[in-house]
Amino acid sequence: MLNRRQFTQGFAGVVATASIAGCSTGRAAAPVSAASTPGRTSFASLKQIKAGPLDIGYAEDGPANGQPVILLHGWPYDIFAYVDVAPILAAAGYRVIIPYLRGYGTTTFLSADTVRNGQQATTAADLVALMDALHIDKAVLGGYDWGGRTVTSVAALWPERVKAAAMVSGYLLNNLKAQQQPLAPAAERGWWYQYYFATDRGEAGYRQNVHDFNKLIWQTASPGWKFSDATYDRSARSFTNPDHVAIVIHNYRWMLSLAPGEAQYDAIEQKLQAAPPITVPAITIGSDFDGAAIDGKAYRNKFTGRYEHRIFRGIGHNVPQEAPQDFAKAVMDADRL
Repeated sequence: MLNRRQFTQGFAGVVATASIAGCSTGRAAAPVSAASTPGRTSFASLKQIKAGPLDIGYAEDGPANGQPVILLHGWPYDIFAYVDVAPILAAAGYRVIIPYLRGYGTTTFLSADTVRNGQQATTAADLVALMDALHIDKAVLGGYDWGGRTVTSVAALWPERVKAAAMVSGYLLNNLKAQQQPLAPAAERGWWYQYYFATDRGEAGYRQNVHDFNKLIWQTASPGWKFSDATYDRSARSFTNPDHVAIVIHNYRWMLSLAPGEAQYDAIEQKLQAAPPITVPAITIGSDFDGAAIDGKAYRNKFTGRYEHRIFRGIGHNVPQEAPQDFAKAVMDADRL
């Protein structure tokens, strides 16, 4: 998961109650959890490409000449969050690309000397590098959690590369100054793992127990999603990436200003810290995970272009895997705004 301050009333409430009802505004949806229907177990194709500092693994589906759609996962998830979304978009004529983020699956570093950096500017730069390597000038972007943060970053700083965007939990950027402000005790409890990761014990504990740790996060962030052990284990294989723990630990320490970023990303980071608006067409999605912020009002003014907000009740944090049809529709509708 991602941002303490943005999800204060969301994740903390999920922990406390296992179910949250929010205010309903904008266009609301009532999707059925994907857990109630059999899902796909594989992608049309898996590929690798060198882009920036990485050799990026990615799934691809749909016609090669279709409108590109790039979908980005979060922590602790992987590309299989979109295993049921991809064929829906492919059938509609889109070229669907789903990369493993740095530290996941088959995405690896080209150099052993590269800093294992998880700050938000890196995944934004990684996405732009991937688009360059694939010769994609402009794409529709979709994402949640770290992926939503990456979509927000690229849409804000490189709007010429983004045709439209679909983002779960809305405008996701980590403001380092805001992260220093304490929250109410109940809200702080919801982010226990971020404080755990700030310690040497937490890093060792995550490294030793990554499989069970991340399964606990899945259960906590999506209490109504009855995923199978096979579904979880399929994604958990991505966490055996040799850089996974280092990337995750750095990300959360960086968010709390306990670890530095890299100078080469300072220009990007300075722009992101200014919280620039999203000018491209966008649809944001609120789910039960967002709690009282489900209505999207908290970030409405950050979207200055054509815009809609949708509410998915009965759905937890992993929106595309829990509600693939509704998420795919949001991506397509964003493209049509």
